[in-house]
Amino acid sequence: MRITILAAVAGAVSPIHGANASAGTAWVQIAQGHAEARVVSESATCPAIMIDGHKHAMSERAAPNDDFANRICEAPLPAHTRNARIEGIQLPLPKAAPVRIVVIGDSGCRLKGTLVQHCNDPSGWPFARISALAAARKPDLVIHVGDYYYRETPCPPDKSQACGGSPYGDRWATWKAELFDPAAPLLAVAPWVFTRGNHEDCNRGGPGWFRLLDAAPTPKTCPAISDTISLNIGGARLVIVDSADSDDRTAPPSLVSAFASRLSSAAGTRASPPAWIVTHRPVWNVMRNGETLSDGIVNATERAAVKDLDLAGVQLVLSGHVHNFTSLDFGPARPPQLVVGTGGDLMDPNDLPPPVTGPIALDGLTAQAFTMGRFGYFVFDRHGSDWIGIFRDLNDAVAATCRLHARSLTCKGPL
Repeated sequence: MRITILAAVAGAVSPIHGANASAGTAWVQIAQGHAEARVVSESATCPAIMIDGHKHAMSERAAPNDDFANRICEAPLPAHTRNARIEGIQLPLPKAAPVRIVVIGDSGCRLKGTLVQHCNDPSGWPFARISALAAARKPDLVIHVGDYYYRETPCPPDKSQACGGSPYGDRWATWKAELFDPAAPLLAVAPWVFTRGNHEDCNRGGPGWFRLLDAAPTPKTCPAISDTISLNIGGARLVIVDSADSDDRTAPPSLVSAFASRLSSAAGTRASPPAWIVTHRPVWNVMRNGETLSDGIVNATERAAVKDLDLAGVQLVLSGHVHNFTSLDFGPARPPQLVVGTGGDLMDPNDLPPPVTGPIALDGLTAQAFTMGRFGYFVFDRHGSDWIGIFRDLNDAVAATCRLHARSLTCKGPL
């Protein structure tokens, strides 16, 4: 089992010039126990990679097809690699114990029938600004909690000012516009952890996900589920769980059993370091109506799956899916839930910027809730055994501060 941690090189969205000008986008990711480099190649052959001054061939991961007229190449990076380059471009290498982590999610621009986002206007789709602001924080690691692909249908003719010229459909031009172009500053400064979202299920962007971002050594063929991955980052163990096929409103026994099985590596253990479950759909969430909060049963499958699991060794559940920023603290009885679905896609009109806090009954327990609707990014800084979090908005202003201590997550507005 492997985990994808991605770091695109500076200038990744521009062609790489050299003897074999094939690499338009290159990155480094961490597999289970080793790192590897991947490249989107526009050439007939894969480029070479220089590792600590030695030239190595890259192997083909995926060949060109009608929707992706390029090839994906990859090469393993030995442990303790000090320098890696592709045609003169420096590849950033991950840290074993990152101190600063940026969390973002739900970042694509929505085009689906009559539901049209202003993809051509940075104020209507702010992912590029969020990426640049987060990059300036110089994180050691970026966790994306899923949903990159939203441009499913053409821009309507009467909406050309908002989205005219936008690519759509699960193909390279769309993924480039949705992720690799706007995220270039942030991809250039740190490795990424990618989580599969429901927009990357096999009815939407699944083939693109498995080709580009999934951690398996070769792309899986839909229908398929990404492997559950465990990664020790020092002080925490990330358990990346695919929830793309989980049903939000019902809990079919087959889906419940399958999701519970994927959580098995996080359940029933109190080993150090504690686990962070990273999965796109949150297990718990709240709904907001003005100043009133209610139980937002956002994923019935996951709730049913965790009821009989021992989660005492889980310190945090980290998710997106709901387009707001929410923290839920249950005390010692249940791991806290953090939702960061604020990367740029449309928000619910009920999720207003001013935060709402207070106790709320959720799935049989009372949680202390903090929730607000605001575009931005979240930064976790390691402080000893604790993590101090700051949510920053589009002006890079502090909109919330949080502290994760043991299994307690407390968030509050700025002073």
